[in-house]
Amino acid sequence: QVQLVESGGGLVQPGGSLRLSCAASGFTLDYYAIAWFRQAPGKEREGVSCISSSDGSPHYADSVQGRFTISRDIAKNTVYLQMDSLKPDDTADYHCAALLGCGERVIQHWGRGTQVTVSS
Repeated sequence: QVQLVESGGGLVQPGGSLRLSCAASGFTLDYYAIAWFRQAPGKEREGVSCISSSDGSPHYADSVQGRFTISRDIAKNTVYLQMDSLKPDDTADYHCAALLGCGERVIQHWGRGTQVTVSS
């Protein structure tokens, strides 16, 4: 059974950092690309970052480029999203998702999410 479980969210002050984790089971990370999406109340869902299944190459939205870093640990079957220089606009529910490729729009599997709140 495929499962994605996010963790690492919380409350952080502006300028702070958090590291989100996405633990995958039921498949290996060389099969699906893993993307992070976020959704804030009243806003559309936004694709934040993606890491490819084949070579682990990262992709970022302009809004997080230079502040967020996506990585993976093949042995732990886990994908991470290191978030630095956080801003109040980064406040959202963050989900990881499995895709057939970082350029694909269809989400194959979806995690339940973890809440990130950036506030002083």
